[in-house]
Amino acid sequence: MAKKIIKDINHPSHGLFTPLPSRRRELLRGPVGQVVCVDKEVLVVEKNRLLIPPLWNVYFSWGFPDNSCSFGHYTTEKTFAVCESMCDWGKMLCAACPNQATIVTAGISSVVCVWDVSISKDKLTHMKLRQALYGHTDAVTCLAVSEVHGVIASGSRDLTCILWDLEELNYITQLPGHKASITALAINDLTGEIASCAGPVLYLWSMKGQLLTWLDTSCGSDVTSCSSDGDILSVCFTQRHEWDPRNVIVTGCADGIVRIWRTEYTRTSPDPPQQPTSPGQDQSAITIDGMSGPSQSWERHLVLCRPLNRSEAVSRRRYKNNPAVTALAMSRTHATLLVGDGWGRVFTWTCE
Repeated sequence: MAKKIIKDINHPSHGLFTPLPSRRRELLRGPVGQVVCVDKEVLVVEKNRLLIPPLWNVYFSWGFPDNSCSFGHYTTEKTFAVCESMCDWGKMLCAACPNQATIVTAGISSVVCVWDVSISKDKLTHMKLRQALYGHTDAVTCLAVSEVHGVIASGSRDLTCILWDLEELNYITQLPGHKASITALAINDLTGEIASCAGPVLYLWSMKGQLLTWLDTSCGSDVTSCSSDGDILSVCFTQRHEWDPRNVIVTGCADGIVRIWRTEYTRTSPDPPQQPTSPGQDQSAITIDGMSGPSQSWERHLVLCRPLNRSEAVSRRRYKNNPAVTALAMSRTHATLLVGDGWGRVFTWTCE
């Protein structure tokens, strides 16, 4: 992995992203797993590594043949601790780290494990299992954690997505109706809204597990995206201000294209049909609580702002073998979107 740290770009964030990306960094060992924006620095690690906040100078690593995990320094890449605590839980597929004392892991065993971790002076003091959370019946493929809202979200191959209480470590609710394995999750720290992705379908939920809206992005407004390679592999929110209408959802897909989505409200006719209880029903949006009246209701929709195709921007044509988009991150000023791909490259898109 390249050692140098990239400098962020500070431009006013008041528009859409420019169509000319610039490459910022390249990893040597495969797909990008995480991109973190810290002040004016951008930190990047490969798949199966996770940087630990708030200093971000230590990484947690997994995916070894013996199912162990390790901790190492970001700048030197030297491992300073190996831990076998996870060996009994089988192959690990994903992890999340809300703070320096907590790591959440999951994988083939279908169990979500929450670990107490203590690192002092570049030494792992302990890594102890705090709680095992049972609810899935197949491998857990993705995790998201919001310390602000005290929520863990876990998505599985069994088509379920479950919300857990981060403090009490118990079950809150299930997000029902997914039609494919969960491929990506994100939690908006400002609003508490949750984005879940199952194949090419993007769902938006409230903190309480209410479905707000959903869309099959493979056959949405971007007609060129209708392909089997449109599965969403990464997702993130922009989070300027809770009331800011410019906040959007960003998705990165297996076809190598990044898509920017905004939400819109439309007024429905009086006495609309009964709202669906799951996204599998034949209706593209649902009534929003608190916005309905005796003679009208409102529906929330996901609308494509624009696709960002790195290859098309550079060469004016689409490549058939674009690398998948495996990681997304926004700069703190929301002026720059950082995109990591399956070839280990990181690109930036600057907001006009």
